[in-house]
Amino acid sequence: MKTPRIGSVQRQSSNHGPRELVRWSRLLPDCDLPWLCEPAIAGVSLPAWASEHRVEIERHLLECGAILFRGFAVASAEDFNRCVEGMSEGALEYKFRASPRTRIQEDLNVYTSTDYPEAESIFPHNEHSYSPVFPLQIFLYCAVPATVGGETPIGSTRALLKRIRPEVRDALLRKGIMYVRNYGDGFGLPWQTVFQTTDRGAVEAYCASVGIRVEWKGGDRLRTRQIGPAMVRHPQTGESVWFNHGTFFHELTLPEAARDRLRSEFGADELPQNTFHADGSPIEPEHIRHLQEQYRQVMVQFPWQQADVLMLDNMLALHARRPFSGARRVMVAMAQPCRSVDVALASQEQA
Repeated sequence: MKTPRIGSVQRQSSNHGPRELVRWSRLLPDCDLPWLCEPAIAGVSLPAWASEHRVEIERHLLECGAILFRGFAVASAEDFNRCVEGMSEGALEYKFRASPRTRIQEDLNVYTSTDYPEAESIFPHNEHSYSPVFPLQIFLYCAVPATVGGETPIGSTRALLKRIRPEVRDALLRKGIMYVRNYGDGFGLPWQTVFQTTDRGAVEAYCASVGIRVEWKGGDRLRTRQIGPAMVRHPQTGESVWFNHGTFFHELTLPEAARDRLRSEFGADELPQNTFHADGSPIEPEHIRHLQEQYRQVMVQFPWQQADVLMLDNMLALHARRPFSGARRVMVAMAQPCRSVDVALASQEQA
């Protein structure tokens, strides 16, 4: 006889109060994130429970920025998608791409985590923090953990901001960040993949709508430039948050061998992606190196377990990836679109 899947506490069982269906605790001792949510009894359906307890989930998420749901029966991409629907307004299509991902199946906005070679690590970042429209929430699902490594380190942007030296913080606040991206030069993603279209007019229309400058180069190549802030205001907590791709996209964050090879052939504004101050002047290398170290210092990690679902507030939590070996399969979904202009800090607060 199968164990019943418990969704609504009131309808499914009179013997268990709402708070007894799951247990909340800290996963890592003396660490603020992630919160751990586990079923307290057999048969709890994560999508059904989550849809009835979104206020509780959001409260925990805003406290620490990350929740790990562990021990629930999440067995497929469809199950994962239902979890996302239970905790949000549903998964978003992956647009204005910066990382190679593969859609798991055509009818779901569920993707592979970044399709980089297993020997490579991915630097800590907030998803799409370079983009004029970004997801407020990120969900990751471990279908198959790696044999060795493959952790997804996470870190607090609150802790990160406290560690950034005032002169570094203020320089980027005052000067802003310019993102320069090149497509179709034989490296990085082609513009057709980034914008999910082969129509130049559609690219130009999208870019014009969000303030991105377009420059078509010879050979069907494209360069875009856009200006973004170093910090924004969280739409729910009201706090100022360090939220940008200034370090992640900077050439100094490339692996040294790859950077040297690219810079031997291309200028600073011809790389697949690079960052500058908003006026086009270089960001001080010592500022980037300081930021790199602070990002690394705030990260924590834990081994994935099969069926884990990790929910991140994308403005409060960073994520990264460790190298791995074995058949790792981690999926990602994004939710709750947010426009950068809607969370911009007032100019006097950025000085």
